Amino acid sequence: MYTEQGRILLRIARASIHAALGEPTATPPAAEWLSEHGACFVTLTQHDKLRGCIGTLEAHRPLMEDVRANAMAAAFRDPRFTPLSAPELPHTRIEISLLSQMEPLDFKDESDLRAQLRPHTDGVVLHYGTQRGTFLPQVWQQLPDARDFLRELKQKAGLPADFWAQSIDIYRYTVRKWREQDSLAEAGTASSTP
Repeated sequence: MYTEQGRILLRIARASIHAALGEPTATPPAAEWLSEHGACFVTLTQHDKLRGCIGTLEAHRPLMEDVRANAMAAAFRDPRFTPLSAPELPHTRIEISLLSQMEPLDFKDESDLRAQLRPHTDGVVLHYGTQRGTFLPQVWQQLPDARDFLRELKQKAGLPADFWAQSIDIYRYTVRKWREQDSLAEAGTASSTP
């Protein structure tokens, strides 16, 4: 199942990347809701392997700008990868995750926190001092156990896997996501997950 919203967001992301590589594509249709503030992550994959992922945790600019900026950053500025090249475009699939507002979690210890997390539903932000990291809900596919999920998230934030302090702040969010199907480069279709 797909929605027109997802199709438009995916077209904006792809058009931004194509334009940056000198490969112009059709301009996506404009819609009033694109001027509302929104926060998204743009994930690029090739043959189901990560090729780039950059996003925004809090809505601070129009959604159209957020999608464009994050698509460009995922393609060309993700420090884990070399910049995307034009020959890679046909093999690159785009996924847009539109974030809900953050919900702070109140917990007494790590065990209580793990019990509150909803696998495959919650995206999680961990914040401690200047350290911060997030996992989208999609990461539960690779880390379905809450203990492993939190250990990896701590490491992503630059903390030891077994670190714990009462002053850790944890927020959760949900996403609506749309992913290009294999034929998107030609047909412009998307699959959607609420």
